[in-house]
Amino acid sequence: MRITLERRLTPLPFAHFVIPAASFVLALVVCAFVLAFAGVSPIEAYKEMFLGVFGSGYSLSETFVKAIPLILCGLGVALAFKMELWNIGAEGQFFMGAMAASFVALKMGNLSPWVVIPLMMLSGAAAGGLWGLIPGAFKAFAGANEAITTLMMNYVAILWVDYLVYGPWKDPSGYGFPETAQFGPNTYLPVIGGTRVHLGLAFGILLAAVLWVVFDRTRWGYEIKVTGANPNAARYAGINITKNVLLVMFLSGALAGLAGMAEVSGIQHRLQHGFSAGYGYSAIIVAWLARLNPWGILLSAFLFGSLLVGGDQLQISMSLPVSFSYILQGAILFFILGGSVLADYAPRIKK
Repeated sequence: MRITLERRLTPLPFAHFVIPAASFVLALVVCAFVLAFAGVSPIEAYKEMFLGVFGSGYSLSETFVKAIPLILCGLGVALAFKMELWNIGAEGQFFMGAMAASFVALKMGNLSPWVVIPLMMLSGAAAGGLWGLIPGAFKAFAGANEAITTLMMNYVAILWVDYLVYGPWKDPSGYGFPETAQFGPNTYLPVIGGTRVHLGLAFGILLAAVLWVVFDRTRWGYEIKVTGANPNAARYAGINITKNVLLVMFLSGALAGLAGMAEVSGIQHRLQHGFSAGYGYSAIIVAWLARLNPWGILLSAFLFGSLLVGGDQLQISMSLPVSFSYILQGAILFFILGGSVLADYAPRIKK
């Protein structure tokens, strides 16, 4: 006997809700064994994570701070994934957007905030978009595997930013730290109250609404889904696949680049080594957990932001490495991918 998978004529009912919820619960169960193996009570650890996120107004606001780049990068990769373009390069696009926005802040930081902040947004989005367009062009004109090219370009972007902050952009009065000089106050994104939650949150909510309209209410959104589902049918219907590949990869990178701009303008106020907590990589899990739904990405980004903040709390209160939160993220992605297969395919036993 052998087990095969056959595509279901109709997906499992409620799969869009059940699979993410079940994936999260199963990941918690698996990580409970990891905690027990490390000699830590899973109940106490999860309690500390919960209190670290919801125990005070400050910790809750920090969760939103972590969620902002995850929202923007998650929307970017979801746009590409809708067309089955596997953009694994959001991290590099995030870095390039931050780099371009930092250049504007360092050179034009004395301009009015009404001028310099829009310039930073445009430059960050353009740099991230162009960084995504390069592998898009390889895909459109040469058939190159975009998963490999986007992944490799992450390292180029990260090392390029490191070269800048260790070299020509290094702050001479920064006591040797690999970082630029601090930006002028005119370059700071406005914040909410006395928290660090900045205008990037509004960007994310607005762009989620725009993508929802594009996916479900526009002809171009229909072309994206048709091209991803069946390129041959799309080509037969007269859809310009090359143009859509280039446009989608540019816009996907632009959203990640905007996230990089928001991070350096709203939080860091300078470009420095290691300023990203792997937001571009985590955004892939955020997008899949939401089943590529823009509104779902807002929720899953908040969830993953809480995992990052909760991981910091475990490091402080229980001396656990912060990498535990990344183990939990990986377990969630593992169960999401497995559950997605079972939602679309039914196992069959054949003799």
